[in-house]
Amino acid sequence: MQYVVRPEISLANFSLFASCATAALALSAPASAQDTNANLHDPVQSSASSLPESIPALSPQSTHKPMQFEADRVEYLDDAEIATASGNVFLHRDDQSVRADQVSWNRASGKIIAHGNVRMVDQDGNQLFTESVELTDDFKMGAMSSLLLTLREGGRLAAAGGTQQADGKILLGHAAYTGCAVVDAKDCDKKPSWQIIAKQVIYDPKRKLVRFNGARMVMFGQSLIPLPSLFIATDGRAISGLLIPNLRISASNGLEVSETYYKRLADNRDIALTAYVFSQAAPMISGQFRALTDKGAYQVTGYATRSARIPVAGTNTNQQTNVRGYLEANGAFQFSPNWSGSFSGRITADRTFLRRYFISNDDILRSTADISRVDASSHFSITGWAFQTLRSNEKQGLVPIALPVIDYRRRLANPVLGGKLEFQLNSLAITRTSGQDTQRAFAKAQWDMRRITPMGQVFTLTTLLRGDAYHSADNALTTNALYRGNPGWQTRGVAVAAVDVTWPFISPLWKGTQVLTPHFQIVASPSTRNLAVPNEDARAIELEDGNLFALNRFSGYDRIEDGVRFAYGVDWQLERPNWRLNATVGQSYRLTNQPTLLPNGTGLSDKTSDIVGRLDVRYKNFLKLTHRFRLDKDTLAFRRNEIDATLGSERTYLEVGYARLNRQIAASVEDLRDSHELRAAGRVAFARNWSAFGSGVFDLSQQNLLGAATIKELQPLRTRFGVAYQNDCLELGFTWRRDYVSIGDAGKGNSFQLHFVLRNLGFK
Repeated sequence: MQYVVRPEISLANFSLFASCATAALALSAPASAQDTNANLHDPVQSSASSLPESIPALSPQSTHKPMQFEADRVEYLDDAEIATASGNVFLHRDDQSVRADQVSWNRASGKIIAHGNVRMVDQDGNQLFTESVELTDDFKMGAMSSLLLTLREGGRLAAAGGTQQADGKILLGHAAYTGCAVVDAKDCDKKPSWQIIAKQVIYDPKRKLVRFNGARMVMFGQSLIPLPSLFIATDGRAISGLLIPNLRISASNGLEVSETYYKRLADNRDIALTAYVFSQAAPMISGQFRALTDKGAYQVTGYATRSARIPVAGTNTNQQTNVRGYLEANGAFQFSPNWSGSFSGRITADRTFLRRYFISNDDILRSTADISRVDASSHFSITGWAFQTLRSNEKQGLVPIALPVIDYRRRLANPVLGGKLEFQLNSLAITRTSGQDTQRAFAKAQWDMRRITPMGQVFTLTTLLRGDAYHSADNALTTNALYRGNPGWQTRGVAVAAVDVTWPFISPLWKGTQVLTPHFQIVASPSTRNLAVPNEDARAIELEDGNLFALNRFSGYDRIEDGVRFAYGVDWQLERPNWRLNATVGQSYRLTNQPTLLPNGTGLSDKTSDIVGRLDVRYKNFLKLTHRFRLDKDTLAFRRNEIDATLGSERTYLEVGYARLNRQIAASVEDLRDSHELRAAGRVAFARNWSAFGSGVFDLSQQNLLGAATIKELQPLRTRFGVAYQNDCLELGFTWRRDYVSIGDAGKGNSFQLHFVLRNLGFK
């Protein structure tokens, strides 16, 4: 059986296609990295150009540049045609270099013998240390003894000796490889956590391969895993073959064993095929194909099995055996300096497949394709969107398909009255298989001018004009009257004017600097035919600190907050050594009241809005705290209370997230459900290389966040605990996870996973 280093399945690293362990022994190849410190340790230097005429320069017949050398002393025997350099000898050609105590060159045979503290550097920055080595005049290696190869990536290969065979291959005997450091911070020897011991190692310079024969894995001094045949590529490419198996135990599938076969099809294409065997489920297969072109890159991943499936709302009594699977593809291309394109597609056969097989916990799968043109003053794009819902309470027929979405924007190069003028054209077509269809187009012009007065006030004046045209059909299939609009053709005009003023004050405080910035805004817009047109992209409106001073506090284009309103608030910032605080608080007031457009619970339904704010606290890299809130304007009760805090270092830390959404909003308003949730995660480091970690998500409400029946006040939804070992070259981890909610055949229960990584080798 043959195992190979596992390639990283990542489009960003596609050009490497290989593990971190590039055992680059190719000292005979042309170099690309110069030894810039070559002369730092040569107090007395000699060179070929400074020798007497009776001693010839080292310039053997070769296609390479002439060999240069430096040394403390040089002797030349005319009869034997042997030149001997001693004392800080340094040979180099084509950026390859050799250092030694003594080097002898036989001009007749072309053989070079280096003795004593030999160090050779190749074009990749890898270094070879040995007591003696034979070289040809073009730097090809021959016999050597007691060698140590240190790779630029961190790996080390040691051998008792080595010889070069007639076919050019280098044979190493009794070799050991490790990615661990062999000395500690005080330069004292230490045993590596793991190493690969091999009876024989063969390096093929033509194929740029290192092969380990009769190898075995030794970890913490114990021989664990036999590796009958192991290959490493010295040029960083991937090698076809079997990868290391993965193990998992889960409540839904039992014991899982997966094995992957990797095939390098070409320098720019590869494929990985994986077989999965489960003790409590039918087998599954998956495959991934990747390709890199001169315009970009793309990859396709698929899973397939035939297994029993429980409907999301079903029980064990109505299992169905079906062909199940998942397909995902993505790519990005740059056609020219201005034109680019991308795509990403995801589709699954049923709503529980991804969760059951630990592929993804997403409840919505998004697919999109885009082509765009960008230059210094304009942007043009054509985009399409499709969605697949995996939520148990949603009908797929009501999920929209947006195709096409066309957007064009241009900013004038020359200022208009000292401001910026931008034009926008936009169109959108939304279709549903069992719901309302909508088409929209608009043209917009927006002008912004910013000025700073002599007293420091910052004034921003904005005007916006827009014309909209809508067409919709099957409006009655939208149950919420706020969203459906009138059927047929509808038009609408939009005009907005705004003045925004900030006035920062700076002063010292508590050995630091504070900045207090009052903020005031007036926005005016005539009455707009909001309810006459459909609402597809502006349904999740809510007042928060991020949109308090927005020109339109609706999230999309389909709704406009008309009338006249005032927004006011204050920002405060304090910076002192190691500390940074940012605080924002504000409110708005509207001259008109439109409860049908701004429902109760959004914080905007009355003339006077709720109070919103945010607090950020930072202390070095030890403490990070963010608090976002919305207070009821009448009772000051929390309608939104979110806290995210991180305390600790990179190795020992605690993360806590708390969210209480008590908006008392109507159930007909989408994406604004109330909830009460606690999230926690932490890690504690101990015994130098060990750590324990855990995390959990808890529902604190009387109603389960997934829509189940009434449960206890504190309901864990998912918890995870584990222990890990990590040093400079090894990662080991054992994780226990428990899911408390079953969704179809993605059952609740315990799962166990073993994490195993050898750095600089790629085993995983």
